Amino acid sequence: MRILLTNDDGVYAPGLAALEQQLRHLGEVVVVAPATEQSGVGHSITFLTPLTCKSIHREGRHWAWAVDGSPADCVKLAIGELFKDNPIDLVVSGINNGLNAGINVLYSGTVAAAVEGAFFGVTSVAVSLEYDEDSDFQSAAVLARNVIGGIIKQPASNGQLFNLNIPTVATESPAGVKVVPMGLAQYGREYERRQDPNGRDYYWALWTEPPQPPPEMADITELRAGNVTLTPLHFDLTEQKLLRSMQDWKLES
Repeated sequence: MRILLTNDDGVYAPGLAALEQQLRHLGEVVVVAPATEQSGVGHSITFLTPLTCKSIHREGRHWAWAVDGSPADCVKLAIGELFKDNPIDLVVSGINNGLNAGINVLYSGTVAAAVEGAFFGVTSVAVSLEYDEDSDFQSAAVLARNVIGGIIKQPASNGQLFNLNIPTVATESPAGVKVVPMGLAQYGREYERRQDPNGRDYYWALWTEPPQPPPEMADITELRAGNVTLTPLHFDLTEQKLLRSMQDWKLES
């Protein structure tokens, strides 16, 4: 099995290195990651400027390709060009330094890289660890490897997209893995207005709680309970139920 590993924290991020070591237990690992941090870039891609790709060496050998683009760029370039003659069997993105749950999935470069892999029909998994100044990426990588190993054993996982989140407490003591939907509660709706030394206003985004608590058995609630969460995702944004009812709409141009 050939595994493509990427992230959005950059090629030198500790979460990437920890996960690379553990994924070797599952197959051959090739690393193609952004040259610099790309957190929060979502599914942006580069098409107005060229991409450069630099070989990164560790312990006297080629270790990774550093791409001066987004996480989605890394996956597109890897599957479409760098390894077009050596097919990728699994895409893994992470370990991100910070959870990607709830609506944060829509902003996440980590998840976007996995989505890009799924575009190509490759089983893809985004992996994120709750932010902590002393994050234990080594323990999180072992957890991620175990869950990913279980995923790829399932025939129904072929070509599918998954979002895996690990709370800090799960790296300290045994935790369950909950298969749950993505929470839809809206976080971070508020801004704090401040002034710079020249008296000009600027705005700082705040991580505020949603007006209503998320429903039971969503990723956010299970993570708060200390459980690892796994959510199947899909990149088809079509609202199928509304699409069917719209066939009866009397629309004119």
